[in-house]
Amino acid sequence: MRPLIAGNWKMNGLGSALAEIKAVAEFVAVRALDAEILVCPPATLLSRAVQAAAGRIELGGQDCHPKTCGACTGDISAEMLRDAGGCAVIVGHSERRRLHGEDNALVAAKARAAWRAGLLAIICIGETEVERDVGGHLGVCEDQLAGSVPNHATAANTAIAYEPV
Repeated sequence: MRPLIAGNWKMNGLGSALAEIKAVAEFVAVRALDAEILVCPPATLLSRAVQAAAGRIELGGQDCHPKTCGACTGDISAEMLRDAGGCAVIVGHSERRRLHGEDNALVAAKARAAWRAGLLAIICIGETEVERDVGGHLGVCEDQLAGSVPNHATAANTAIAYEPV
């Protein structure tokens, strides 16, 4: 299995920055890398990023909603990401957990939504600096793994991203 190199590219990026995706794709095209490159731009740029990447790197989403449809104005479903050309989605990112109050159960539901849509679920875990300083970092990560990683997770459908805050 080749390692996965992932990047959460410019959370609030604009179309003018798509040249960076093209540059990364061109770099990969002339190098024999023993890794898969995955970049996760904002959902508003995903379909254009897929075009700029020209099949040389993989693209994914920065988050998804656990439902396929319904009264979820402004949310992006995993199926929408797949339809836009994504192959993966990041769920459980630290700022989503902190700023939006997303708990482990919601992260697990989003991971299952990713699988439902045929996407790789990249589940983020990690502790804060305070939790690390008081020695609680292993317990925090253990709790996040236990609660955020759904049953039936495999290396084929799930990656774990450790991102201490």
